[in-house]
Amino acid sequence: MTGSSPTRSPQEMSPVAIVGLACRLPNAPNPEAFWRLLREGGSAVAPVPADRLPQRPGSPPYFAGLLDHVDTFDAAFFGISPREATAMDPQQRLMLELAWEAMEDAGLVPGTPADSRTAVFTGAIWDDYATVLHRHRPHEISRHTMTGLHRGIIANRISHRLGLRGPSLTVDAAQSSGLVAVHLAGESLRRGEADLALAGGVNLILAEESMRVAEAQFQGLSPDGRCYTFDARANGFVRGEGGGMVLLKPLAAALRDGDPVYCVIEGSAVNNDGATDGLTRPSAEAQTEVVRQAWQRAAVTPADLQYVELHGTGTPVGDPVEAAGLGAALRGHRPANAPLRVGSVKTNLGHLEAAAGIAGLLKTALSIHHRHLPPSLNFATANPDIPLAELGLRVQTESGPWPDERRRLTAGVSSFGMGGTNCHVVLAEPPAPAAPPARTAPAKGASPRTAPPVTPWVVSAASPRALAAQAAALRQHLRTRPGLHPVDVGHALATTRAALPHRAVVLGTAPGTDTDPDGGGLLGRLEALASGTETAGVVRGRAGEGRVAFLFSGQGSQRPGMGRELYAAYPVFAAALREVCAHLDPWLDTPLLDVMFARASPGDEPLLDRTVYTQPALFAIEVALYRLVTSWGLVPDHLMGHSVGEITAAHAAGVLSLPDACALVAARGRLMQSITAPGAMAAWQATAEEAGHALAAYGGRMSLAAVNAPASVVVSGDRDAVAEATAAWRARGRKATVLKVSHAFHSPHLDGVLDELREIAAGLTFAAPAIPVVSNVTGGPATEAQLRSPDYWADHARQAVRFDSGVRHLCDAGVGTFLELGPDASLTGMARESAAAWAGDAPRPVAVAVQRRDRPEALGFVSAMAQAHVRGVRVDWAAAF
Repeated sequence: MTGSSPTRSPQEMSPVAIVGLACRLPNAPNPEAFWRLLREGGSAVAPVPADRLPQRPGSPPYFAGLLDHVDTFDAAFFGISPREATAMDPQQRLMLELAWEAMEDAGLVPGTPADSRTAVFTGAIWDDYATVLHRHRPHEISRHTMTGLHRGIIANRISHRLGLRGPSLTVDAAQSSGLVAVHLAGESLRRGEADLALAGGVNLILAEESMRVAEAQFQGLSPDGRCYTFDARANGFVRGEGGGMVLLKPLAAALRDGDPVYCVIEGSAVNNDGATDGLTRPSAEAQTEVVRQAWQRAAVTPADLQYVELHGTGTPVGDPVEAAGLGAALRGHRPANAPLRVGSVKTNLGHLEAAAGIAGLLKTALSIHHRHLPPSLNFATANPDIPLAELGLRVQTESGPWPDERRRLTAGVSSFGMGGTNCHVVLAEPPAPAAPPARTAPAKGASPRTAPPVTPWVVSAASPRALAAQAAALRQHLRTRPGLHPVDVGHALATTRAALPHRAVVLGTAPGTDTDPDGGGLLGRLEALASGTETAGVVRGRAGEGRVAFLFSGQGSQRPGMGRELYAAYPVFAAALREVCAHLDPWLDTPLLDVMFARASPGDEPLLDRTVYTQPALFAIEVALYRLVTSWGLVPDHLMGHSVGEITAAHAAGVLSLPDACALVAARGRLMQSITAPGAMAAWQATAEEAGHALAAYGGRMSLAAVNAPASVVVSGDRDAVAEATAAWRARGRKATVLKVSHAFHSPHLDGVLDELREIAAGLTFAAPAIPVVSNVTGGPATEAQLRSPDYWADHARQAVRFDSGVRHLCDAGVGTFLELGPDASLTGMARESAAAWAGDAPRPVAVAVQRRDRPEALGFVSAMAQAHVRGVRVDWAAAF
């Protein structure tokens, strides 16, 4: 920017940023389509279809810029009943949609945070829907009628549905309502009444009466359906409909928060024509005053302006007055060879009346954002009452660059109401963002962007059909923007969209990996989601209610190399694993990370399978997984472990500090490893009662070690007794398998080490659980007294694991999702069996494992997060990036 800015007067305004846009305009359902229409010089004005507005026989056709649909609305999306939606003015429905879209466009999730200090100012002037209802349903009055038809509710309904607690009001300043709403919103922000503000206007043509009223008021509409702004052919205005919304934020706050900024509102002003020759007769003098006042408040001079978006209705009376007023404001302050460019969006859309000012504001904001001026249509020869050269004006008839791109792009927007309320707003391009810190150039051949090992694209909608449509829309969006990076797309989807009930997560691995060498596969999977085709890498489901329980795996789930890939992929996991191992290593002969990450050698028993290492290793990976999962926003309502996994649950609940939990698990593994009696364990297809009868014959040489599911138990004891009993059970036609274990856990073989385990536990410090823990010993809630008792931890090592009872208790407690944290899915299947047999009335819970043997660890983890998310569990997807 060259030149100097004028000294700001005491009346100056602090700048306000436009950080979000939304619109529904003729032939332009969104800002992108609107800009395309403008840049291509398109007109959306057409004859009004007979099924939209019936005309009197013999009357000339009406022309207007109309929306394709004004009768569609996804009421369920906004939690509105069909009956209430029918009673609602479509203007309320449209503005509710645009408020949502403007917030999403700004990168905000609508409705969060709840009860935010966000203001809502909307402009509206017509009550066509009330006319339609009174004509067709004169006696149908309900408790929704008043709120459905009252214009004041347009803003209030937005505040109510989105939980916004700033000022909320509908503005009726006639045709300047939309721009006056923007002015008032900016003032509200400057006064500190709100932190954000939604501002806009809406106009829908639903009744022929309003068409006839407009025609009568202004002595005729344009007979050929053209708006000839400033042109000699000006013959009346053309009506249009639609709505627009902007989200405003103080510029300082927007820059502080790193928000994308379309442009900046530097200042604005509102006044009235006062006593003119007639109520609807405009005043050039008042219009001169309002633009000068806005320029003064914005601290810009007439020479700074490069463009003004006119009110520009194309009427023989209004256009000359506006031209004279603007020319007077410029007189003597611009070089003669630099006329001010002017234009009017009404030549594209028609006159949107209450939404006219917001349409002009959106056009100008997009022109600044894209650094390009679109043409004003239908201009050939100036109205003889508008001496353009003398006034220092020039109609922008071509699509092209701004007059001087070396200077800061600055423009004005005018909107005037028929009752004399005039508004002018000054817009300018935002300041250049601060230069990012210098970065080291990437190595040759390396990507300049570090992608996560798995990139999730999170999509959601209010219905299955809408979910497919969302996927299709995203696919089309990406098809036209091939340069977008998948990580940026994923981050935007994760952080700027609300999580609606019907959900899907599309997963892509880092390009060039063995898992997905085609570069991530995201687009193909998105296509499958859009078409409803089942495919790997797409997780979909419907969010439900229910609590979350974390399950921590027990011995037998370990595997060579467990955690190695997660360690390399996620710093949170790596830091946690190192911290845990630092506390465990003093108790072990070999560093635990070396044991965990060692590659299996054929024929050799890995150290990881020795109990002295197995149990500390399981504790270490489970704590690291717990920290990783909670760093992604998941919060458990309940905790339960299986055998040694309960020590992890106790630590996660705050019962044991990390050093004390490490001391307990290391001692437990060492003591169990020291048992020399030959023992064995076997899994039987049996109920606990059936197993108890079978074990009675072995005189205490065997015992029940675990009840994992209604018909799944584990027995433990002397090796020969276990082998004999298992063979006998199999001979009865029941499934039975001897497990590959080193000792007979949860059996009399442990009796000799329990006193020492109890003594070690007595030296630890216990606290009350911050999260409820389910006891393996009882299968019910572990009391504080139990968890603090050394005797409990001795009994825990000896008694049977009542996992089945624990799952049923959690189902009774309202758990809807079980998330297994461990190196494999050993508990997931058992939890599903127990949940399937649960006798409760609620929907059956689901069980998800964050890791699975023989599956890439990062992909398994993110897939589990996706499965939890589509079930309704809160996941902070920003952590994925």
